[in-house]
Amino acid sequence: MTPGFEEVHILWTSEGMSCDGDTVSITAASLPSLEDVVLGAIPGLPKVHLHNKVLAYETGDDFMAAFHQAARGDLEPFIFVVEGSIPNEKINGDGYWTSMGNDPATGEPITVNEWIDRLAHKAWAVVAIGTCATYGGIHAMAGNPTGSMGLADYLGWDFRSAGGLPIVNVPGCPVQPDNFMETLLWVLHQAAGLAPTIPLDEQLRPTWLFGKTVHEGCDRAAYYEQGDFAKDYNSPKCIVKIGCWGPVVNCNVTKRGWMDGVGGCPNVGGICIGCTMPGFPDKFMPFMDEPPGGTLSSGVMSVYGPFIRTLRSITNVTGNKEPKWRHNRAELTSGYDPRWSGRK
Repeated sequence: MTPGFEEVHILWTSEGMSCDGDTVSITAASLPSLEDVVLGAIPGLPKVHLHNKVLAYETGDDFMAAFHQAARGDLEPFIFVVEGSIPNEKINGDGYWTSMGNDPATGEPITVNEWIDRLAHKAWAVVAIGTCATYGGIHAMAGNPTGSMGLADYLGWDFRSAGGLPIVNVPGCPVQPDNFMETLLWVLHQAAGLAPTIPLDEQLRPTWLFGKTVHEGCDRAAYYEQGDFAKDYNSPKCIVKIGCWGPVVNCNVTKRGWMDGVGGCPNVGGICIGCTMPGFPDKFMPFMDEPPGGTLSSGVMSVYGPFIRTLRSITNVTGNKEPKWRHNRAELTSGYDPRWSGRK
């Protein structure tokens, strides 16, 4: 907790292989909101200057100026946020896969890879937002022509920023808005000297956000335990047998909801397709089929579950009846013993 920075720039590129969905998603955050961070409404944070093309007033060379200053070492400290998967420019043939701005000296496009090379090691912290940037995502699936990968695959999983931090991965397709803003808030508090080093798991995800599975927080989990499975998407019961990967996917969206605590894929009838996982999408396809092992586990639950449901239904019936000593007759039948009250 040493830095104690008073001002921090956030240089945010979404020019990787990206749909800008993560930028759009975080505009819905409320814990904290992006506005709270940028306008200084949160006590203790450094003053934040955000440079994001979707949210910026500046355009063209005016917008790119901050990135060029940072590359020269004239804009410190800064946090580098990367959105979108990283293509392999070593196999781009005669062109390039994706770029951001032009080189002032040559007029040629500057690839995202080159920006990463210029900025990542100078950044106080590097944050990858969304599954494309963290692990490659959709653009890195089998059969893609770009050789796309996640940021840690590009920089190396042992990468350390100028602040001594590993890459901070916040996956999701798109990212859950409060997950990202909460992570950014931690990094900013750390930059201000007010927080310890952010705790990350082996996949560089914040541990408190991705330490549990979708299933563990799911509104439908009790139906699974009772072996009560949905056969179509109109049912409120467990949707594992129609394709939900929740029992094996690390994500908190069922507990947190999507916006203001509302939503979360299985909570509202959508199957979990594993979008926060490094193996997404290849290891979770085809999406609508029952997951491997699901037949066995759900089969076991189908035997165990009805028995448990029967026992619970009996207990439910008895629990829905008042005790017999609650009456308005001229006698006390509750079992009250007056020997400790001094009465004879």
